Amino acid sequence: MMRLPVALPMAVIASCAVFALALLLPAVVSGYGIRILNLALISAIAVIGLNFAFGYAGLITLAQAGFVGCGAYITAILSTMVGLSPWLSIPIAVVGTGVISLAIGLPILRLKGHYLALATLGFNVSFVIVATNWKSVMGGTDGISSIPPLALPGWPIANDHRYYYVVWFALALTSWCAWRIRVSHLGLAMIAVRDDEIATGAASVGVTRIKLQAFALSAIYAGLAGALFAHMANFVAPDDFALSHSIVYLAMLIIGGEGSIAGSITGSVIVTFMPELMRDLGTAYLIVFGGLMLVILIFLPKGLLSLVNLRLGRAGTLR
Repeated sequence: MMRLPVALPMAVIASCAVFALALLLPAVVSGYGIRILNLALISAIAVIGLNFAFGYAGLITLAQAGFVGCGAYITAILSTMVGLSPWLSIPIAVVGTGVISLAIGLPILRLKGHYLALATLGFNVSFVIVATNWKSVMGGTDGISSIPPLALPGWPIANDHRYYYVVWFALALTSWCAWRIRVSHLGLAMIAVRDDEIATGAASVGVTRIKLQAFALSAIYAGLAGALFAHMANFVAPDDFALSHSIVYLAMLIIGGEGSIAGSITGSVIVTFMPELMRDLGTAYLIVFGGLMLVILIFLPKGLLSLVNLRLGRAGTLR
């Protein structure tokens, strides 16, 4: 019998449901809960960026927290020391982080595998060292405080409930942009490089150029996440961008599902809320977290979202 595709309507219904739920959350979530949710959504922006490099182009990078720190510190310095409006300092921070990634990517992206991972790890560690010791500009271990919050004319965005809508809009916009890039020639080229770099190069595709673009996109998203974090927390310090945070971003992507925008968001929310939900376990939650990672890597190598995709695949046609 004829099969009728129903995946698109299901996707539309799911998107509308998520949209409605997102608008209602501030009304039902407590002040502390909404702050954690803001952190989860900001992390999701950084993880969607990481997905360009790791999920699409196959680049093993441990620099994401360093790029988040670049965005955070650039906007913090411009808005506190220079006196720029946050609405100006944020785009400058995003562009500045992208430029830094290009300067770093040009020499290191010719490396592959664990050599590339070590090089990006070195950048993240170096960033923390510079932020810790450059006290006159970056504040040293004391960091930078009194970062001004975002504000619209007559509507200061000074509390977490209002800031939620800013972060949610930024996540929605960056997710849409990421999807557009994914289905573009650039997105297809990234995936081709990941799947078979030699064959892609033989097809006259600039492999290094594609890698550099994926790396820069990853950093640009991280820079935006860092800038949003700085103006929400009103304070940044080197420990906020340590190497461990890069590993957490990578875990978020793997748990949710690499190569997937929805998976990036899902993993970010789960990993951000997990310590809060398991607070009674103390540091023992790390054992649970490690066990979850092992289970996913063994039984769900494509992440938790693969369960949803499997379900949709089974219900995707009507007989």
